[in-house]
Amino acid sequence: MDMLNGSLWDKIFKFSMPVAATAILEQFFTATDVVIAGNFANSDRTAAMAAVGTDLPIIGMIIFLFLGLALGSNVVIAQSIGRRDTEGVKKAVHTAVLLSLIIGIAVAVFAQFAVVPILGLLEIPAEVLPSAVMYLRIYFLGMPIILLYNFEAAIFRSIGETQKPLMALIAASLVNIVLDLFFVCVCKLDVTGVAIATVLANAVSALILLRLLLKTDSIIKLEWNKLHLDMPTLKEIVSIGLPAGIQGAVFSLANVVIQGAINSLGTEVIAASSASLILEMVAFSIFSSFTQACTTFVGQNYGARQMARCRVILRLCLLEDVICTGFCMLIVFLFGDRLIALINDDSEVIRLGYIRASIVFCAYIFSLLYDVMSGYLRGFGISFLPSLLTILGVCGVRFLWVAFVFPVYHDFRTLMYVYPVSMGVTAVLIFAALMWCRPSKRFA
Repeated sequence: MDMLNGSLWDKIFKFSMPVAATAILEQFFTATDVVIAGNFANSDRTAAMAAVGTDLPIIGMIIFLFLGLALGSNVVIAQSIGRRDTEGVKKAVHTAVLLSLIIGIAVAVFAQFAVVPILGLLEIPAEVLPSAVMYLRIYFLGMPIILLYNFEAAIFRSIGETQKPLMALIAASLVNIVLDLFFVCVCKLDVTGVAIATVLANAVSALILLRLLLKTDSIIKLEWNKLHLDMPTLKEIVSIGLPAGIQGAVFSLANVVIQGAINSLGTEVIAASSASLILEMVAFSIFSSFTQACTTFVGQNYGARQMARCRVILRLCLLEDVICTGFCMLIVFLFGDRLIALINDDSEVIRLGYIRASIVFCAYIFSLLYDVMSGYLRGFGISFLPSLLTILGVCGVRFLWVAFVFPVYHDFRTLMYVYPVSMGVTAVLIFAALMWCRPSKRFA
């Protein structure tokens, strides 16, 4: 995709939709686990569903930490393309692939010792804890291939290629469904089975993209003999990606704290929250895809020093994001209870799940605003400031809410109000940062 010339409206949309579909399918891996555990487990189905659901914020915390580095790789490659620096692109590609494998192996080993202490902090009901521990341990064994896929996808997106990561993930998703049903219904492995299926399916998507990188004739071709960590490139990737990764990890940590508060309200509330979370993941994937588009398009155009075009990219990403997210909100308000019933048909789970969905989806209008503006700043290489402000706005407010508001009004609805409050505060902070930095003028 030529991001430096021609119209932007259609290109941003064409870039974003496969990214959104890819992110939805990534979430679909764990969503499939929740649904199949909740409907086909051979023991207590609600407990099995709760076990997988309560692990999701922890998985998100670890994944988001290192996806920030994948984003850093995307920005470095995109800026190098804009500067027409072929050697810089090659160094970034090979550094990113090797970095993903090193980090993945380290996390897989460390997590085996850390799972039990982490879950022990979350007030998980006794009937849920053993399955939650097993699922998390198996999932983290697959971290090398999970991170490899995400770094590979970031490499492809830096040149505007968003369909290949999507196709690879479609294949893996089909494998995941088949293996989930096989391990649960045939092998009677329940939560253990869906965890194994998820790891094997992720391996499919990672290997497909690895083969494409090795066979491609484009500038991002991977060559085994050039696989090494280029220190200047690594430093640049880390300087952009680490703040974004820390933001994502702390963001997820705040959600872990909220999950702990949800766990204190009982198994039905955990199941309802897990069911609603699946719908939220879909909407989040859609609006965050425009953030990825904004970062990549701005990165290339900043590299080419086309500053006016960078400002147009921001405005169009915001507009297209508002339209798509608004459509998702309408669907949830009209059919949210029926969608939750597809996941779990317990009447109380449906009622509580719809309460969460209606509140959180209203908050997403604030979330997309600060997310796209943050992506715009990162396209210029400004990563620390939006990360810091997001940590203060989203995470700080959520920590304080759980610590001081929730104990006074100890009910599910009050806990859910933390989402619009924290996201609204963050949107104001990021807008102020954008007005202060004005990168398109500052770097002109």
